[in-house]
Amino acid sequence: MKQSAIRPVLLASLAVLGLAEAAAQVTHEMGPESPTAMVAVLTAALYNEGANVREDADSSSASLATTVLRNRLTERLGDQLVPFALVDSIADRVSSEGLTGGAPCNVVVACARETARRVEAPWVVLAKVSKTSNLIWLLSAQLVRVSTGEIILDDSTELKGDPAVMVPVGARNFADRVARTVRRGGFATDFPDGVPHPAP
Repeated sequence: MKQSAIRPVLLASLAVLGLAEAAAQVTHEMGPESPTAMVAVLTAALYNEGANVREDADSSSASLATTVLRNRLTERLGDQLVPFALVDSIADRVSSEGLTGGAPCNVVVACARETARRVEAPWVVLAKVSKTSNLIWLLSAQLVRVSTGEIILDDSTELKGDPAVMVPVGARNFADRVARTVRRGGFATDFPDGVPHPAP
């Protein structure tokens, strides 16, 4: 074969090899769970014990976070979400069995995992809205692998400004990260297009 003919063949071979390596890398960077695995989403908790001013209306921010988080995940994951009413019912039942020591189920990882196990969901999502002041809130949220208790995503986002505006922003951002990670089988990615990227 002439040298001029060898070059295109070599380049084509390298290109195929590169594609194979890229495919292998993507496969390697998928997590161990099925990308269609079910997800249980608990209600968001409220913490305002450290706030300079506590108000009855504070609970509305946790309710808002719950609504936005669940709605956004419904948009992203659809039928992969365990029905919310079922999750709430099971969480109440597990909590009443004494697993939480009197604390709400949505602030105890062990209770959240047991709730998810009972509804056969490999993933469970917890979130907490904390108030520092009327204009500074914090959204803490986790995605937990139920079988191992491993916290795959552990986000803490400071929300400055009107909580009615900022809480939904934080909840939507976390929901998007959850959806991408679940669809990658548990491999965390920060890119909107789902390109694998290890979580920091």
